[in-house]
Amino acid sequence: MDSLRANKLRAMLTMLGVVIGSACIVLVVTVALAGKRFIIGQIEAVGSNIVYASLVDSGVGQTTTLGDQISMADLEAIKQGVPQVTHAAGSHDIAMTVVAGSVARPVSLVGVTREFQQIRNFLIVSGRYFDDGDFTSNSKVCLLTEHMAKVAFPYDDPVGRNIRVGELSFTVIGVFRERVQTFGQTEIATDSVLVPFPLIRYYTGESSVRTLYAQADNPQDVELVTQDVAEILKARHRPAAEYSVLNLSSILETAKHISLALTIVLLLIAMIALVISGIGIMNIMLVSVTQRTREIGIRKAIGARREEILYQFLAEATIISGAGALVGIGVAVIIPFFISATLQLLPVPAGIAIPISWPSVVLAFVVSCATGVIFGYLPASKAAKLQPVESLHYE
Repeated sequence: MDSLRANKLRAMLTMLGVVIGSACIVLVVTVALAGKRFIIGQIEAVGSNIVYASLVDSGVGQTTTLGDQISMADLEAIKQGVPQVTHAAGSHDIAMTVVAGSVARPVSLVGVTREFQQIRNFLIVSGRYFDDGDFTSNSKVCLLTEHMAKVAFPYDDPVGRNIRVGELSFTVIGVFRERVQTFGQTEIATDSVLVPFPLIRYYTGESSVRTLYAQADNPQDVELVTQDVAEILKARHRPAAEYSVLNLSSILETAKHISLALTIVLLLIAMIALVISGIGIMNIMLVSVTQRTREIGIRKAIGARREEILYQFLAEATIISGAGALVGIGVAVIIPFFISATLQLLPVPAGIAIPISWPSVVLAFVVSCATGVIFGYLPASKAAKLQPVESLHYE
């Protein structure tokens, strides 16, 4: 300790590399966890346990018929035939126009079945969602996306107002938005109008489902539900018809693998920083041993054993690395708290959290101290091997 106090600047500069390396370990894990939680949270919010199916073009020379379309009977067959399905719904979207502010604007008119909200879990900004009466009575009611509501009714509350979509006029009962970005896996556009599914028949003349959704009771059953839905659709339609039956589990697994790979790469970079700091410790300790050769000779001359000299310099290296690790960890822990407080004041997407990984804190401290011991051993061993007579005559 006296030696470190006598060379404060040298000790602090030596410690700086350990501070950076240990802080990097904690921050890398923190950033990786925050990114992983956000990405996985976004995907799961879309529906990692949702299976969706649609009719695919059968290819050259093949034509699709009305019987190839997914029907409400298919929807009921999946609900009854797959025990792992908790909710099943369908939608049919068509391109239409809405007159807003004397201007015709293109919109996506989306007809949805009863359990669509249970699966997609839209956020109702104002008003309400469809109830059972809206489906059974074919009520001409609709919900607008937030952007569509601002465009069609820039100065008024849209709830209770009428809007004309094509040839029909609808009463707006609510305004909604999706809870998260859906990575293009949705029929909901920026300007969309949701209506009860039976009303789509007025526009298309049929009651086919363009996209079928089946929600598994837990993520472990997604693959089984995907296979069962594909088999039911294939069994209920002609062999030439092709259906795309997919889920978001593959995207979820890919996100996890990418996050793990990035974490490993960043940790390797942090380890390189620690190795560089360890080399710095070794160099400074070698200089210290050279400068204190006479001190080592005096200690040996009055009875200090080799092990005591070794432990003295190992302790010095450990103190430098340990103190640097504590400072670095302190900096790494303070930064996420500061960022979290700042994010509360900024318009950032909801769901961003910056967790502190306490195992990474322990890892950073242990690795930093181990770096000091490993790289401090060579100078300590050199000091312990000095001969007393040669050390006393060094100067």
